[in-house]
Amino acid sequence: MTLLKNIKHTFRALRHRNYALYFSGQSVSLIGTWMQQMAISWLTYRITNSPFMLGLIGFLGQIPTLIFTPFAGVFADKYNRRRILILTQILEMVQAFVFAALIISGMISIWNIIALTIFVGIVVAFDAPARHAFVAEMVSKKEDLSNAIALNSLTFNAARLIGPAIAGVLVAMLGEGMCFFMNGVSYLAVIFALAGMRIASRPVQREHKPVMQEFKEGMSYTLSHSVIRSIIMLTALMSLIGMSYVVLMPVFAKDVLGGNALTLGFLMGATGLGALLGALYLASRKDAKGLNKLIFYMTNLFGVSLIAFSLSRALWLSIVIMVFTGFAMIAQMASNNIVLQTIVHDNMRGRVMSIFMAAFMGVVPFGCLLSGALAGLIGAPATLLISGILCVLGSMPFLYRENELKEAK
Repeated sequence: MTLLKNIKHTFRALRHRNYALYFSGQSVSLIGTWMQQMAISWLTYRITNSPFMLGLIGFLGQIPTLIFTPFAGVFADKYNRRRILILTQILEMVQAFVFAALIISGMISIWNIIALTIFVGIVVAFDAPARHAFVAEMVSKKEDLSNAIALNSLTFNAARLIGPAIAGVLVAMLGEGMCFFMNGVSYLAVIFALAGMRIASRPVQREHKPVMQEFKEGMSYTLSHSVIRSIIMLTALMSLIGMSYVVLMPVFAKDVLGGNALTLGFLMGATGLGALLGALYLASRKDAKGLNKLIFYMTNLFGVSLIAFSLSRALWLSIVIMVFTGFAMIAQMASNNIVLQTIVHDNMRGRVMSIFMAAFMGVVPFGCLLSGALAGLIGAPATLLISGILCVLGSMPFLYRENELKEAK
């Protein structure tokens, strides 16, 4: 009976019909998204046999987030968020089907991959702030908002474990085109979920202001709020020097631990497992109280885990450390999201979340380039050691400004 009660508590946001629809649709769609992510990497390397092109495709897919997302937040505050999401999901579905058609017909080229990657990167830049801001509209009770955000992280990381595994089988049996086709079909789940929702009308801004003026208003609001400003700055730091550890994983698997592709799979799988556990932990929490302290602790755990991983030379120990790394990474980033969503004014929600997403996703490509360049000069272990130390130092404001960083209500 206690177990059943705990399960209900962990998934309590699903009692909201609109969010339950979204959760179901996203659970299907995200598996397709991760299938496509794996297929793009494999396809790019098969066509070009170039590690540089792998890095370039990854960079081009994420850089639109930094350029467009801060301005996309203006549209998320100004227009109907559900309609924005339906449009972006349709555009992403079309991109997946075009990819599938080009591959199956044998017409695919690296230039097609580059163009379609940039296109979907721009679409995602407009999708992300609307999607994150829309969570507050799907969950009518504010006390369930933190649980809904944690469950979003849960579905994301569960799909990260499932999607690539399915993609590997499909690529081996039917080719990359089937992964893109299945991803296109998976978008129907979330599109129908969004269309089936009953959302109360949200007052939207009718005053026509220049986009740049509204962007400046959102930036001014973000920078003037001490908690929001601190979280955005910490997120940018983590994304720049912390999250880029992923790009160095092949080096650790092959050169540091003396393994192969299977070794890399174990390390990445351990990270995914830790992330899944981190999301479950946040979902099981009662509310958002105490998350400011949790952000401090998880940032430190993440930094210490990177330091320990950089020093480890045993595969079993490295795998264990990666579980802690994944746990701390998701717990820290999702806590940032929850605190922001809890304290931000709704008329600024889209703009604040767009700035958060730019700091979270848009900075990562530069972190990858920086880590790669530094690893070439001083080695991967030393690079990760420095990253871990800087993450720990970056958490200090959350310790020394505890009185200013009030508990989120």
